[in-house]
Amino acid sequence: MVNASRWDASEYIDNERDAIAYLNAAAELDDPALLQAAIGDVAKARGMGQIAKEAGVGRESLYKSLDRSGNPSFRTISKVVGALGGRLVIEPVQARGVPPAGVSS
Repeated sequence: MVNASRWDASEYIDNERDAIAYLNAAAELDDPALLQAAIGDVAKARGMGQIAKEAGVGRESLYKSLDRSGNPSFRTISKVVGALGGRLVIEPVQARGVPPAGVSS
């Protein structure tokens, strides 16, 4: 019998730079469930109770919202990202091999 433990990303996120890089990597994959899970991992690493307090949501509610089966509102996600020290940014999608507008190749 193989004795394997479940890997928990929150155990490896120990500074803001790594947290933001992790969230950006998840966001780049264009999978809302994955991004939701990543936000949950970072919130857990920082302390779910503290993040819930800073975001103005209940701790239990935050656990449920960020669970894989949760369905958080955009407002909750926005508040939690802010409490994590981040902000949501919308950028244009770039075609492969095409430089961003205003940049010559």
